[in-house]
Formats: sequence, structure tokens, C-alpha cells
Amino acid sequence: MNAMMRVRLKADGRVVEILADGTERAIAGAATMAPAIAGALDVANPRTAGQGRDAVYAKGIRARAKLTQAEFAARIGVPIETVRNWEQGKRSPRGPARALLKMIDQAPQVAFAVLNTAKSEP
Repeated sequence: MNAMMRVRLKADGRVVEILADGTERAIAGAATMAPAIAGALDVANPRTAGQGRDAVYAKGIRARAKLTQAEFAARIGVPIETVRNWEQGKRSPRGPARALLKMIDQAPQVAFAVLNTAKSEP
């Protein structure tokens, strides 16, 4: 029976093997493989599938709006931690948040104008 190697991409870009006892061991020369491994992990793990793309998408929308994370969070009415989590790939925008981001991406002036009037209404 073939044992499957469990690996993890660390935040600092290192790739480590997860041993049976739960400890980690660095994989020599894996730094150059990190992007490929990250892509493979994204596809192989349904829990994280799409999070890398979502992070780039969310950050791109905010960057095109020329807003800081704090400004963007305030404009769309979410905690700054939510925006940070989206951009770091820890969480993916779902449902209404995904629709709002798509609206901001396609028509930012309209989306932000509607959000501003929604805040000023009683």
C-alpha cells in the first residue's frame, strides 16, 4: 500500500512534510516548487478550492478602487478583518459578498453610490 505524503505550504513560502507524529520536516529544494504545490493544493482540497483566485480577485477590486483595506471595508460595510481574510486567502467571499464584489468590479461608481445612499437612508 502506498502511503501518501502530506505536505503543507507555510505562510513564509516553505514547503514542509507532515510526519505521522504531527511534526513537520522541511523538504529540501521545495522552495522552487512552492507555486506549483500551492496550485496543486488548491485543486486537491475542495475546502480551499478557489481561495487563491478569490484572494487575487478581491485584492484586485480593492486596488482598482484605489482604497486601503480599512477604507474598502468601511465603504462596503464589513469588518476590516473580513477584507484581510479575503485577500490573504483565509476565507472566500460567498453569496451577497461575492455579488457585491462583482458589482464593484463591473460598475464601481454605481455600486459605491448605491452603498452611500443606503447608509444615509433612515
